Amino acid sequence: MPAVLVTLLVFPFAVSVATFFLPVRASRVVSVVSGTAAFVLALVLVPTAADHSQVAAGSLLRVDALSVVFLVATAFLYATTSLFAGGYLHLAKNAAGARYGRRFYAGLNLFCWSMLAALLVNGLALLWVAVEITTVVSALLAAIDDTDGATEAAWKYVLIASLGLGIALLATIVMYYAGTTVFGGSYSLSYAKMLGGAGHFPAGAVRVAFVLSVLGFGTKMGLVPVHTWLPDAHSEAPTPVSALLSGALLAICFYAILRFFQITVRAIGPTFPRTVLLIFGLASLLLAALYLLSQRDMKRLLAYSSVEHMGILAIGMSFGVPIAIFGVLLHVLCHAAAKGTAFFGAGSVLRKFGLKDMAKIRGGIGALPWSGPMLVAAVLALSALPPFGIFRSEFLIVSGGLSDPHDVVTAVLVVLVTLAFFGLSWFTTQTMLSPNVTEPASGNGAVVTPPKGEVSTWIVASMAAGLLALTILGVHPPAALSHLLDHAVHELGVPR
Repeated sequence: MPAVLVTLLVFPFAVSVATFFLPVRASRVVSVVSGTAAFVLALVLVPTAADHSQVAAGSLLRVDALSVVFLVATAFLYATTSLFAGGYLHLAKNAAGARYGRRFYAGLNLFCWSMLAALLVNGLALLWVAVEITTVVSALLAAIDDTDGATEAAWKYVLIASLGLGIALLATIVMYYAGTTVFGGSYSLSYAKMLGGAGHFPAGAVRVAFVLSVLGFGTKMGLVPVHTWLPDAHSEAPTPVSALLSGALLAICFYAILRFFQITVRAIGPTFPRTVLLIFGLASLLLAALYLLSQRDMKRLLAYSSVEHMGILAIGMSFGVPIAIFGVLLHVLCHAAAKGTAFFGAGSVLRKFGLKDMAKIRGGIGALPWSGPMLVAAVLALSALPPFGIFRSEFLIVSGGLSDPHDVVTAVLVVLVTLAFFGLSWFTTQTMLSPNVTEPASGNGAVVTPPKGEVSTWIVASMAAGLLALTILGVHPPAALSHLLDHAVHELGVPR
């Protein structure tokens, strides 16, 4: 098993270097192979982690049940996004197109490597370094199209995310200071060591460190009020990058917060960290639900949907009962599959119609007979309709809220999620299910519906994989995965 960790760390990095020199066609295939291999290796770790064991390779690499949950989600999105990118990219057959393709695939694989590394490393300091690397690489990818909008969004992302990670670094330093009262002036920030001594950490320092961690990593997670970079970056970045940002990177920053949550619960109990997460979660869900009612840009709509779902995760953690935490971790997996699939569908529409303004797009299903219906299904999945996985995960979260009890908070959660559903589904269904436009002149300025036909079978395959995963997670999650989630709940300090 240690060899699996080393391979997960080394192979995607080697692929990112290789794709910078390989022809674009070869880079496309190698990237799909790398993503698929990462997903398979992540699945290999599931039975071991579910069997109350951790896997380590030396002192620097370590996974447990909690990290494997996020590893599976990230690796799945790595595989499907690599597949989608093969059909999405339309590169000119000249030197400029080849140069763009090499930069894109090298950056895509490096970005996925940095996210996998964040889940593989053992310790708060190494985790911060890995998340910092994701910022640098993803900012370059967000600006790769070299448009004014992309450049502005990338700079905004760099400035705000760097400020947030500066706060996260301060949180790490304060938590290190808390540990000096037990371990002395020099020690490693490995998870096992911190959790072992957390019961003797000074309460004041731990509280400060946790609040700083939520503010710092919450900046990249998309929690309100430190979310302002997210809609612009997700809207302007190439669609494969938007899918990874929304489905994987936000979840990894949530994972970083959970590592601080583990320590805080063992040091001072669950009440304080649960209250902090509840405040940020409610603010995020409220703002996202309101903004979803007024979005016309398809990718910005999905970006605010991400803010909504990050708020749901934070609220679910605040309930603090096993069934709700189980739902939160299942939600991480389901959101990765659903949001990736939705962005893939948005990319197909963008390639077909040449624009993102939903008020001007009509007859989406008529033009895209496969990816069009799958986009509608992905949006319904994001809206928590059965039989998809998000229905199951949100049902578990709401059940936990009612049993805690947090009746008022749970009622607010249901109302805001319903409001978000109307905003998310209204414009999407109008865009995709409306009749075709056959005349250029239209009262709403809608463009003529293009001829029927898919942009690429690669896109269809990537969306089908996402919907299949969502259906499995919603109807009957595999037993090994359920055991993994159950053990991860226990690792978070929640009694069985």
